Amino acid sequence: MFKHLSVAQLKALLGEQEVILLDTRDEASFQAGSIDGSTRLDDSNVSDFIRATAKTSTLVMVCYHGHSSQGAASFLVDQGFADVYSLDGGYTAWACSS
Repeated sequence: MFKHLSVAQLKALLGEQEVILLDTRDEASFQAGSIDGSTRLDDSNVSDFIRATAKTSTLVMVCYHGHSSQGAASFLVDQGFADVYSLDGGYTAWACSS
């Protein structure tokens, strides 16, 4: 099961360990603003990502408001990833905290 993560917890986690940030928003929104170091994940690249990424990686899913990222996080847990988070409040909360 995936875990929930607040913006403050994500900021702390980023300072402690390697984290893979995955953004599920549309391309235009991602280009307009995203968390530094994040990668856009969608139907066109998710299979390659799953094949190329160690199942022990720490993944943080980001969407607009923290709702659709939960489904994506669940999907990645079902694919064998053990350390998966969904960012509560999504990119909107992240942007408001900066």
